[in-house]
Amino acid sequence: MPRRVVPLSAKKVEAAKATEKPQTLFDGGGLFLFIPAKKYSREGKPLPVSKWWRLKYNFNEKGCLLSLGTYPDISLEEARERRQKARNLLANGINPREDRKERSAAESLSKEIERNTFERVARQWLEVARTEWTDGHARTVISRLERDILPPLGNRLISEITTKDVLAALRLVEARQAYESAHRIKTIIGQVFNFAIVSDIPGVENNPAVGLSKVLKQPNKKSMAAILDPEKLGRLLVDIDSYAGSFVVRCALKLAPMLFVRPGELRNAKWKDVDMERQAWQLPVEDTKLTLKEKARRKGQVHAVPLSRQVVEVLRALQPFTGRSQYIFPGRAASRVISENTVNQALRTLGYDRETVTGHGFRATARTMLHETLGFSPDAIEAQLGHRVPDRLGDAYNRTKHLDERYQMMQAWADYLDTLKTDAMNGGVMSQNEF
Repeated sequence: MPRRVVPLSAKKVEAAKATEKPQTLFDGGGLFLFIPAKKYSREGKPLPVSKWWRLKYNFNEKGCLLSLGTYPDISLEEARERRQKARNLLANGINPREDRKERSAAESLSKEIERNTFERVARQWLEVARTEWTDGHARTVISRLERDILPPLGNRLISEITTKDVLAALRLVEARQAYESAHRIKTIIGQVFNFAIVSDIPGVENNPAVGLSKVLKQPNKKSMAAILDPEKLGRLLVDIDSYAGSFVVRCALKLAPMLFVRPGELRNAKWKDVDMERQAWQLPVEDTKLTLKEKARRKGQVHAVPLSRQVVEVLRALQPFTGRSQYIFPGRAASRVISENTVNQALRTLGYDRETVTGHGFRATARTMLHETLGFSPDAIEAQLGHRVPDRLGDAYNRTKHLDERYQMMQAWADYLDTLKTDAMNGGVMSQNEF
């Protein structure tokens, strides 16, 4: 016959003290108060001892133990209520200990979801993604994020943002007729959600930015402004020769159409990479427009830029002025280069607006005229532009391909520009057949 347990009283629970041995005070129904043995510090002083409420029960014929908290935080009455709740679970075939684990996990998940605002996740994505970006691209993304994305979405829980919310944010961008920006911003938002999904951010199960390109206004596709008319190009070359500003900037203006490299590549050109005797500029891949990951993979490679006789003449004239700097086009401080807007601003000073010509537009000018007027192969032109050149192994960067043809092409291009300039000065335009 089982021994009868006398229920505890509130006074007995309060009066119970730790002794040299552990104590177990039973209340019945599996509930008991456990008091560990006394503990002492190294100096022999007694340490506080907690009184633990515990519940002993059987589940699937196995003995189990459940902690119900400590006294006095949990009173005798509250401990009995927790015992009854556990019994109710057992009556329904639920293990109270497993139920507690599930509820604890659910509470932790809920707290994690409440912590993950869109801005918090976006910042995490940014730290990872920017490792493969150039500094310029990173600045652009951060600007769009802080100006157009975080104000409407930043404080929202990322798990609660819907397609409707994302579209509303994009409509704000469209409202200022920045249609291309709206598409780019949609891409950024989509990348943040993809990061959240792959990173298993709680509560994020889909990407609400998917499919929104179809409902956004399409921007007018617009290439960089470029002059494709020989007569207009000739007049521009004449005007460049008469540029009354800085000699360094005038040289940059002269070289931009002859070299047709990217404006950033021209601005950051270094004297050590130029061999005027061999008429070659070995442009390091690190200074080209590639992702940081691609630059790291191709570290040590160069993009060969053949230098025409006319280019070398400009460089020799410029060297006495900037040769003491590492940069061919230093800014006001020799340790820095001219600004990214210098060439474009000089073109505006000459009277050419941004709808007519830009520094980047010289690439389109060369690409078109080298093929259509001078008859050079598209492969050689694309290789010189630093674009991917298709070969039998597929798309790949091959910065030495067509090099012989490119030397001929760059000299022919400089000669052609001289002819256009001379013709413009004489008031006529040569025909394609005459060249």
